[in-house]
Amino acid sequence: MQFDDRFREQFEELIKWRRDVRRFRADPVDPELIDYLLKLADHAPSVGLSQPWRFVAFEEADRRQAVIESFERCNADALAAYDEENKALYARLKLEGLRQAPVQFAVFADEGTPKGKGLGQQTMPEMLRYSVVTAIHTFWLGARAAGLGLGWVSILEPEAVGRAAKAPESWTLVAYLCVGWPEEEASLQPELERKGWESRNNPDSLPPSQTLK
Repeated sequence: MQFDDRFREQFEELIKWRRDVRRFRADPVDPELIDYLLKLADHAPSVGLSQPWRFVAFEEADRRQAVIESFERCNADALAAYDEENKALYARLKLEGLRQAPVQFAVFADEGTPKGKGLGQQTMPEMLRYSVVTAIHTFWLGARAAGLGLGWVSILEPEAVGRAAKAPESWTLVAYLCVGWPEEEASLQPELERKGWESRNNPDSLPPSQTLK
């Protein structure tokens, strides 16, 4: 399969314009679009062709409330851990869209899956979780290409989310995703950079990769 220059340019734009969205409109998302994105994510690379990702939809109000309460506990602890200067900046950051996003998933790695027969996991068992990350990123890029926004929430207690999801003990939480139509067009500059929290590396200033000989 050959891709032309225009496709490569658009793919680069897609990578650069993929943003972590935290502000969503209340408009519903067509379930067929979500189903398409989940099927697209199934084409992500995985160790031993294990496909260990488990997307659990959080639709019920009590499930979502459990996640919100977990976030509030974790966020308060995180705030208290910073010095006064960073505490003030942290408090102004918008870090989640849990109350607005119409579609939400907890994404787990099934550490006990027999699929793949353990290939590539004996020496690096964490490859199962890395495989889940590739599925999330594939879903994310597909969502962005369709105009959807996605936010990855990590300020959470994995155990609390696992209980809310009624996940088996062999499942490990990798991500909690908020999905929906963004309130505004994404900026090429990450929000955390715009808010003064951190700056992105300048690729032109990084040292060239070196191969050890």
